Amino acid sequence: MFITLRRFNAKNQQNVASFKWNLKTLPFGTQSVNYHLNGDFFREKEPVEVMAASVEVCVTITRKSEVDYEMRLDCHGELTIPCDRCLEAMTHDVDTIYELSVRQEGDEFDDSRDRVLMVPEGWHELDVEPLIRDTVLLTVPIMHTHPDGECNQDMLSALQAHEAVAAENEEETAERQTDPRWEALRKLKNNN
Repeated sequence: MFITLRRFNAKNQQNVASFKWNLKTLPFGTQSVNYHLNGDFFREKEPVEVMAASVEVCVTITRKSEVDYEMRLDCHGELTIPCDRCLEAMTHDVDTIYELSVRQEGDEFDDSRDRVLMVPEGWHELDVEPLIRDTVLLTVPIMHTHPDGECNQDMLSALQAHEAVAAENEEETAERQTDPRWEALRKLKNNN
């Protein structure tokens, strides 16, 4: 895997800045902003296996008091990711809603509780970019593969050929490295 470092240009800095919500000046009531995420959104911060993306996100924040907020992330769209079995591109549908409470309290950031985010009282801005990124990426299953029969057959054939050779090599190696203390048991087993 290659990791490339990019310098952020003014356009990227404006994009990132638009994900910051000023909590102190946010009016009471409900505010919403829509974002369109493409593949660059997922690749700019850290290397991930998102080849392309088209995800619509609606972030809704409701200010309940001076320090309490309710946030809702509605994410819908598609990610193009590599299949773990054949390495060809596959489409993963994103359709998720994440709701959490945000509270300004204390001096430290705390996201250890489920669906509760504690931010320091001194923070004026809340960056929703990592929340959006994590919400979308958590929809991708650990093992992401094409449905049966849709994988690249040439790649599957090559994979099966190498699996058979690897299995044979493992058996030969295991036979050669058998602990001599087990030989007596193996002889008893073979005699019965």
